[in-house]
Amino acid sequence: MSQPPLRALLCFNNHPTFFSLPFDQIGPVWQATQQLMSGIAKLEGVQIVGTFDDDQTLVGATQGFPYTWYIMADFPNREAVQAACNLLRTIVVGEGNDRLWKYMTVEARMGRALEIPDL
Repeated sequence: MSQPPLRALLCFNNHPTFFSLPFDQIGPVWQATQQLMSGIAKLEGVQIVGTFDDDQTLVGATQGFPYTWYIMADFPNREAVQAACNLLRTIVVGEGNDRLWKYMTVEARMGRALEIPDL
């Protein structure tokens, strides 16, 4: 019998370092963020359930709840969740030597899918 997937909510905060960038220098961070999102979706056994971006009513840097944006996904195991989080340490932003974690953080909340009873 196979293990049920591990549901994880990846909660992302954008740092003040992102918001202090001149507007014409945000592009490389956005491209690195797209690489992050694509990288999570391509991890073996990962199924994205949904995403949520709070950028229309939450403006500016965040530190903890409420977060800026979220990805909810089913993962095969804890190691896959860790691999998703680790992408912030490995994705290079632009042509420089900065990694994505300079501009955002991630916190993973792990649990199980809550089934809605049919009453």
